[in-house]
Amino acid sequence: MESAITEPARDAFDRIFHPKSVAVIGVSASGYAFGTGILSSLKAIGFEGRLYAVNPKGGEYNGMKIYTGLSMIPEPIDLAVIAVPAERVPNALEECRRMGVAGVEILSAGFSEIGTEAGARLEQEIRDIASRGIRVVGPNCFGIYCPQSGLTLLPGPDLSRKSGPVGFVSQSGGMAIDFAHIGKWMGVGFSKMVSFGNGADLRETELLEYFGRDPETRVIAMYIEGVKDGKRFFSVLKDVAARKPVIVNKGGLTEAGSRAVESHTASMGGSKRIWEAVLRQAGAVQVGDLWEMAQTCLAFSLLPPRVYEHITVAGGGGALGVSACDQAELYGLNIPQLDPEITKAILEHLPRPGSSAKNPIDAANPFVGPQAYREVFLKAAGDQRVDAQILIQLLYHYKSLSSAMGLSSPKEIAPYRQLADEMKGVVDATGKPLMLVVPNIKQGVESMDIEEMIREARAIFLDRGIPVFDDLGHCLRALGHVSRYYALRRARGL
Repeated sequence: MESAITEPARDAFDRIFHPKSVAVIGVSASGYAFGTGILSSLKAIGFEGRLYAVNPKGGEYNGMKIYTGLSMIPEPIDLAVIAVPAERVPNALEECRRMGVAGVEILSAGFSEIGTEAGARLEQEIRDIASRGIRVVGPNCFGIYCPQSGLTLLPGPDLSRKSGPVGFVSQSGGMAIDFAHIGKWMGVGFSKMVSFGNGADLRETELLEYFGRDPETRVIAMYIEGVKDGKRFFSVLKDVAARKPVIVNKGGLTEAGSRAVESHTASMGGSKRIWEAVLRQAGAVQVGDLWEMAQTCLAFSLLPPRVYEHITVAGGGGALGVSACDQAELYGLNIPQLDPEITKAILEHLPRPGSSAKNPIDAANPFVGPQAYREVFLKAAGDQRVDAQILIQLLYHYKSLSSAMGLSSPKEIAPYRQLADEMKGVVDATGKPLMLVVPNIKQGVESMDIEEMIREARAIFLDRGIPVFDDLGHCLRALGHVSRYYALRRARGL
């Protein structure tokens, strides 16, 4: 499919995502306003270009000069942020167009989403101005997040500056900021994120096409409430999904949800059955909510791009193994019984009696050490059928053990740092990825030290490139999504 993104359009996108200069229109010299909020967020996150504040009244904000108009700024502006009352937006946007601004994000609300003729008319004015030569994100949005350049969403002064492979296109500002925060601790790194709101100009299809050709983006995630041109969207989606994973959370698939999205971003939800068929035929990955989307992006980001059919699961607790077998089948995965010789070799490193090594591998207690697990996974990987391995660690049990030993914190004895090193060694030696599952059933206020320990363990494993999940089912579901996507590509000869 021939791209609709021309060279001038690519240049505009580059100036929008990596601006040398940003003007915020609607900064108040006193009190709080959206313009003041986004300006403060850009300064706090460390935007690397030059920032300018604009308000016809002039003045200063925290020692920063407020210019009375764009024409007063001493250099060209790449990106402008408009945060003024809705009725003043068209004039501000037209001034940006006349001054050669490449792109604008409009944070202001009060357009078609409010369901009035006046709101629809104002949005049409935005559309008309954009058609004369300026790109617009919004209105009614949270804007753009780009860790590399230091652009951030309206309420995002503390988002990560570490770039990653995931591009996110979201019709919802709230979904965008939530995903950005989740990604920061879960280990999902972003190349770029766009909250496009009502989508008067830039919308899901063109942004999807851009991410499909963006070398900084390897995985694309989308939250969609409605599309402007269904036929064009399907064509682009099919083209992009043939080259990169596209993970889609479609909002408004129920009758109540459809009503909700219409009042949220003036979009029509569409038929659940039609959407499921479209996503399946296009080769996209459909997920049900924000958490599934985040977990799936984590798996696509950190796991090698291949089909996963057979896995091993090891950890302390027989019931966990039973659960693994039941859930694996749901997601198209298989837990094969290991070769008897491999089983025998594994058992030599596990406590007896009580252990089982047929697969799932039941280590009998939660305190089996890192060296033992190293041998378990090295030997299990010797089975040529095994594609990936999962370790379940019940770290919360170290709280009781540390208390019995008179220690102040379970972190003093839980060997998760050494375990992470050993598991990274296993991955490097075998070439077979490993995932960690760390459930926590102790979530009362008296167990805050357990939560601290698990969060630290997560960060250490992620630093070694090992994805971490809170729940075995979530881990298997994410792995299943990865496997099915690459199996479909393989079946289609892609």
